[in-house]
Amino acid sequence: MQLGVIGLGTMGANLARNAARNGVTVAVYNRTEEKTEEFMKQYASEGQFTPCKSYREMIGALEGHRVILLMVKAGEAVDAVIEDLIPLLSKGDVLIDGGNSHFADTNRRVNALREKEIAFIGMGVSGGEEGALNGPSMMPGGDEEAYKHIEPILQAMAADDGEGGKCVAFMGPGGSGHFVKMVHNGIEYGLMQLMAECYDLLKNLGNFSNVDMGEIFSAWNSSDELQSYLAEITSQIFLQKDGTTDKELIDAIKDVAGQKGTGKWTTQTALDLGVAIPTINAAVDARIISGGLKLRAEHKAFPIVVDDTEPIPRPMKFRSSIRSSMELSSMIAYTQGFNLIEAGSKEYSWNIDLSTVARIWRGGCIIRAGLLKRYQNIYSKDPNLLKAAKQRMQERFGADRQMEWRQVVELGISWNIPVPAMCASLCYYDAMTRDRLPQNLIQAQRDFFGAHSYERIDKEGKFHTNW
Repeated sequence: MQLGVIGLGTMGANLARNAARNGVTVAVYNRTEEKTEEFMKQYASEGQFTPCKSYREMIGALEGHRVILLMVKAGEAVDAVIEDLIPLLSKGDVLIDGGNSHFADTNRRVNALREKEIAFIGMGVSGGEEGALNGPSMMPGGDEEAYKHIEPILQAMAADDGEGGKCVAFMGPGGSGHFVKMVHNGIEYGLMQLMAECYDLLKNLGNFSNVDMGEIFSAWNSSDELQSYLAEITSQIFLQKDGTTDKELIDAIKDVAGQKGTGKWTTQTALDLGVAIPTINAAVDARIISGGLKLRAEHKAFPIVVDDTEPIPRPMKFRSSIRSSMELSSMIAYTQGFNLIEAGSKEYSWNIDLSTVARIWRGGCIIRAGLLKRYQNIYSKDPNLLKAAKQRMQERFGADRQMEWRQVVELGISWNIPVPAMCASLCYYDAMTRDRLPQNLIQAQRDFFGAHSYERIDKEGKFHTNW
């Protein structure tokens, strides 16, 4: 098996090493030649690498139908590399874009390259630098015949799914792979924001120390309901010491969260498709607010009124309530993400298998979690698995946990602690479980000022009233 890798940043270098460790002969190229040289100095002993100084040299190093993985910055850089490669490629060669490209760009590239008889795969890759090296979750989409050709390489590189399989599967045609990765990142935003809100509540209402919170998140990670990669790393974050002060590092980190755009894309796409994802939207907004330092400074002059009549539960009870809130809100975040993938699949005729998506997210990726087994069963074609999984899901929203969830959101609001993602999750749940929503009033208002008409509950058809 042979593979070319263009772009030796952290992810590209680690994917190249991963492939080589699994018996693939890897030709490597980086625009900055010094980076290729440094890569070879550090990692040449890990496998069979061929360093290349030009695209032409890389093409010459690969035999048969060439497979080339692009690990360059999303956007214009991908188009520029493709444009430079096209004159050098032959019919049947395969280009894989492994970056975080927008799915619409991947749709365009698949179609454009098909006309030149060159296969294109848009592949989401999740797992960070560790996953890239030791086994990521990969979400390829595009040319299905090309996927069959490269499947042995990807299977060798991917993480295990815990069921004897690998965390890679063909998602569908066009930009489906990058679409699934985009939604994955949106869910990631939601889960991270929910954990941040739990941290805020535990610290500022429960007076739990960083050491306490390290133990709490570790306990979550040991449970069936909240086991996840994010819980695992968060438990370690709270215990990390600052080398300069010997205090916990978490307290020295500025409260401004960065983002690279995939969360925003998820929100924009959900609006375009008419899918409600309020938990993910709240997480995107929370990052934007955190970065608005000037606006935050101006608002510090406004008065703060705290409802201190709302009692804070005893520590162990409070800890239990936070756990329930995290569990239920997490399920809402995953549900919203899967709903969006389902809507995108229908809109673009991709036929994405949601059970397979849940399966390949169970290993290697950032949002891997024990909870995903439940979603794998919910979207399974086996009616018995589906029925049992849905019943299990309903049971988790039972009286005790749901009451704790509601009380935690109420506490946050009463005590001036913003819980936007948790509150959005609860409001989403309430809206979805109500027999009747108040939007009948909105329809009446729209008909009053714009003659937009309305439907009735007792008759078929469209109606307008001369108000």
